[in-house]
Amino acid sequence: MKQESSTNEGEEAAVEVPMESLEPSTLRRLAEEFVTRDGTDYGVRERSLEEKVAGLLREIETGRARIYYEAESQTINIVPVSSEPSDPPAEQAGRGMRRDT
Repeated sequence: MKQESSTNEGEEAAVEVPMESLEPSTLRRLAEEFVTRDGTDYGVRERSLEEKVAGLLREIETGRARIYYEAESQTINIVPVSSEPSDPPAEQAGRGMRRDT
């Protein structure tokens, strides 16, 4: 696992969790929990849970999203990967949707 140092004092560091380090059933449950969080918007067309989970897993598998764990808050976030090279992963993780697990 890769730990990202925080750039702001008082901000916790996020540890990247490679999808390969999770059991397939755990990864699926994580994806299901993430796509059913309050405030998640999937556009005009409503999608089934299976479609949402499959889409999120594709994003993680292709590297367009990453999984981060924040030990202090004990939260797991799935964060889209920014195309901006100046945006460090720790800052991206801070913008992810938070949910106690």
